[in-house]
Amino acid sequence: MKRVHQAVDEIFKVALELGGTISGEHGIGIAKAKYLPLEFGEQGVEVMRKVKQALDPENILNPGKMFK
Repeated sequence: MKRVHQAVDEIFKVALELGGTISGEHGIGIAKAKYLPLEFGEQGVEVMRKVKQALDPENILNPGKMFK
């Protein structure tokens, strides 16, 4: 499984280098969340976090998922 996870890291990095995205039909999801900074940068992820907080200050929409 260690090699599988390493391969996923490599695949996502190459996809982004080629101008692709890590999202798919159903978005990012928990499994891909750690890769968000690779695509959007830390600042981009922070903007997403702030939008989530502004729209859902009580964290009742999908709690405990992407942005806690």
